[in-house]
Amino acid sequence: MAKYLIIAGIALAAIGLIFLMAGKLPWLGKLPGDILVKKENFTFYFPVTTCVIASVILSIILYVFFRK
Repeated sequence: MAKYLIIAGIALAAIGLIFLMAGKLPWLGKLPGDILVKKENFTFYFPVTTCVIASVILSIILYVFFRK
């Protein structure tokens, strides 16, 4: 149980750092493949490419920590 709490704490700290640094990375959220639709009173934004890259990075990190 202690091992999982330590891993959860490290993960939360990493997520916090990502949110802290997200404003300083101008390309994050503006990659080719991200969907942005602007109309008069409506804006729709879905960062497809950013989500895929974040998923791949997270999968690699989890694979490294949980492989046996």
